[in-house]
Amino acid sequence: MGTRRALILKKRQVLVFFVLLGLSRASAESLRYSVAEETEIGSFVANLAKDLGLGVAELSSREARVVSDDNKKHLLLNLLTGDMLLNERLDREELCGSTQPCVLPFQVVLENPLQFYRAELHVRDINDHSPTFLDKEITIKIPESATIGATFLIENAQDLDIGSNSLQDYSISPSSHFYVKIHDSDDGKIYPELVLDKALDHEEESELRLTLTALDGGSPPRSGTTLVLIKVVDVNDNAPEFAQSFYEVQVPEDTHIGSNITAISAKDLDMGNNGKISYSFLHASEDIRKTFEINPTSGEVNLISPMDFEVIQSYSVNIQATDGGGLSAKCTLSVKVLDINDNAPEVIISSITKTIPENASETLVALFSVRDQDSGDNGRILCSIQDDLPFILKPTFKNFFTLLSEKALDRESRAEYNITITVSDLGTPRLTTQHTITVQVSDINDNAPAFTQTSYTMFVHENNSPALHIGTISATDSDSGFNAHITYSLLPAQDPELALTSLISINADNGQLFALRALDYEVLQAFEFHVGATDRGSPALSSQALVRVVVLDDNDNAPFVLYPMQNASAPCTELLPRVAEPGYLVTKVVAVDRDSGQNAWLSFQLLKATEPGLFSVWAHNGEVRTTRLLSERDVPKHKLLLLVKDNGDPPRSASVTLQVLVVDGFSQPYLPLPEVARDPAQEEDVLTLYLVIALASVSSLFLLSVLLFVGVRLCRRARAASLAGCSVPEGHFPGHLVDVTGTGTLSQNYQYEVCFTGGTGTNEFKFLKPVMPSLQLHDPDSNMLEKENFRNSLGFNIQ
Repeated sequence: MGTRRALILKKRQVLVFFVLLGLSRASAESLRYSVAEETEIGSFVANLAKDLGLGVAELSSREARVVSDDNKKHLLLNLLTGDMLLNERLDREELCGSTQPCVLPFQVVLENPLQFYRAELHVRDINDHSPTFLDKEITIKIPESATIGATFLIENAQDLDIGSNSLQDYSISPSSHFYVKIHDSDDGKIYPELVLDKALDHEEESELRLTLTALDGGSPPRSGTTLVLIKVVDVNDNAPEFAQSFYEVQVPEDTHIGSNITAISAKDLDMGNNGKISYSFLHASEDIRKTFEINPTSGEVNLISPMDFEVIQSYSVNIQATDGGGLSAKCTLSVKVLDINDNAPEVIISSITKTIPENASETLVALFSVRDQDSGDNGRILCSIQDDLPFILKPTFKNFFTLLSEKALDRESRAEYNITITVSDLGTPRLTTQHTITVQVSDINDNAPAFTQTSYTMFVHENNSPALHIGTISATDSDSGFNAHITYSLLPAQDPELALTSLISINADNGQLFALRALDYEVLQAFEFHVGATDRGSPALSSQALVRVVVLDDNDNAPFVLYPMQNASAPCTELLPRVAEPGYLVTKVVAVDRDSGQNAWLSFQLLKATEPGLFSVWAHNGEVRTTRLLSERDVPKHKLLLLVKDNGDPPRSASVTLQVLVVDGFSQPYLPLPEVARDPAQEEDVLTLYLVIALASVSSLFLLSVLLFVGVRLCRRARAASLAGCSVPEGHFPGHLVDVTGTGTLSQNYQYEVCFTGGTGTNEFKFLKPVMPSLQLHDPDSNMLEKENFRNSLGFNIQ
């Protein structure tokens, strides 16, 4: 037990303290506190808030903590009260050994802003150790010729306490031949010397057994004893002599166990047993006895356990040479331990921040200190981090460093950093230690949602079912968490006439678009609106995209016949001159389709005719023409059934019925022939041609005058009677009602409307049809009567 405590004593004598110097933010004077060793855990030491002049709330908000230089938590700071308490029982002898006073430096660290205060804790000694002799029995050989007053060295006692509690006095009993003399050494310790007070007689008493008592100065005092065996020998008048009184040797700390350190030699002029010398350690501490041994015959000093420069840098060994007659001499061996680079640097983290916001700059990531227990270049340290990181390393004071973010970080570029702190010493070979700190970059809402497209085009067929999913918009947000949670919405339509909310709805969570009702291509072919994507950050960020919905046409409308109208009160009847040539244009069916594209491409087809083979219809334009000349056997009245069909899938169609009446005496109007190159041989007929044209013009003027006269008479009668006419889509063609009465040419029962074509450039009649509201065309007797009267009145030969 005494040997272990002596080792602890030596270790603590070389303890290195970190002193916080150089910071403008550090306290100029150290705070000093005192506590007795072995004080109970949790005992009050001091109120730091009061000593630092800070409030308890400020002490807590600035994250105050106590950092010891040896990285041990001797003290505990209560942030709620500001009290500093003992965190463990303190053993002064274990902490400081024989060093007096026993001071434990520590620092009070405040963050936000960073500030340091130096402080010291003085550990007071109590008398908790009794003096102890390393040897249970001490043997001393004294020649009988020793004179009164001769002194003899004896082993001293060890007391781990210091000051008044340390070893103070020695006594010996029984004391008939000797008394104890106290000798003060240069190291502050006292050593006992045995002084001969009465002459010895080997023949009378060859051995004396005495009890040596060591007494400390505690209250109450403690003591320890050992047995002293005095052997009285014959006279020996020459004591051993060393060649030198002081020896010094340097030994590397990595010297192998069992190696010879040095050899000590002494001489004795006596002969025989009185000249035989034996070597031993004198006043050797437990550390020395555990580390070295001496050969009692040869005086060689050997290493028996490893040396550690960081624990003990040197040993002072007292060696005693004793001859066979009991005479002795001593010398001192100084063993200097040479340091080698056997300790890697250490990184001691005092404070660490594992998560920092991405927009923060100059943020404290870690506060740490470095140390190396080696000395010289072996203990000099270089500290660095990777060059490719947005962090900087700043030395604060002595061996403390702060790790800071150099600039604002971007979590979307990199969300985690592994910062490796590398510390290397300057020894040979260099030793390196690495400590990795992982820093997470927390997200802020600095990125608005981004649509995958700036505009979307979606197609939907008309007549869709309600709540039909027509497409999905998508946006992404490079932020995380709530900052990346996107909500979709419809933005107000720019067109005030577009009732957007009745047409479209959007799923706020996934961006799916739905048509709320059936769309009609014929009403709305396309419409545009904007959608918004908003995240849930604070403040929220948003973006928008254009969505164009194109309504695709379905073949949902059948063709509609504009001409001839099928819902008129009286059906239209087309007039066909009997002398019409093949290809004569009887009429043209006009139809439209509200659909678009191929759904509106119309084709015409003749389904049924009274006289098959007489008429044909052009498939693309609906023109009804004759295919041959009319004969006498052809009936005068024809009924045609035409089909108008679109090109949709499936196709839709409409039918139209035409009434065609064959008449005599009418022919196609004159059609001008296309111009051809004149033949020089025919120039002589030009004059004849001009005469014919002049005659035709005069006849036409005469006929026009007659028609005008009849027209005036007819208009007067039209005011008194309601006349049926030919219905023409989109307005009436200009026409005249001709009523010739009393002349025997036309019957009063027949009226005609002559409609002229517009824009054809041919001046031909579009159609010529009778308007006979009072006739029932389906009555055969009436038909025959009509035919007979018509022939008698106009002179037409109708059969």
